[in-house]
Amino acid sequence: MPKIIPIKDLKNTSEISDMCHKADEPIYITKNGYGDMVIMSVENYEKIVRHLNVYRELEISEQQIRDERTKDARSSL
Repeated sequence: MPKIIPIKDLKNTSEISDMCHKADEPIYITKNGYGDMVIMSVENYEKIVRHLNVYRELEISEQQIRDERTKDARSSL
C-alpha cells in the first residue's frame, strides 16, 4: 500500500528520511488534496533506474530482432 502524506508533513525532514528508507516504494506527497511530488531513498531510486535501463536494452534488442539485425551465435564465431 503506497504511503501518502500531505506536503505540510515535510517539515520534519528526519522523520521523512526514516520513512523513505523503511519504505520499499516511493512516498507520495499531496498538496491541497492532489498529488504533487514523489520522494524515495537513493537506494530505491537507483534500483528503479537499473530496472529501467534493463527494459530499455531489451527494447533495443527486440527492435534489432524485428529489423533482422542479429546473428546466429554459431555463425558469428
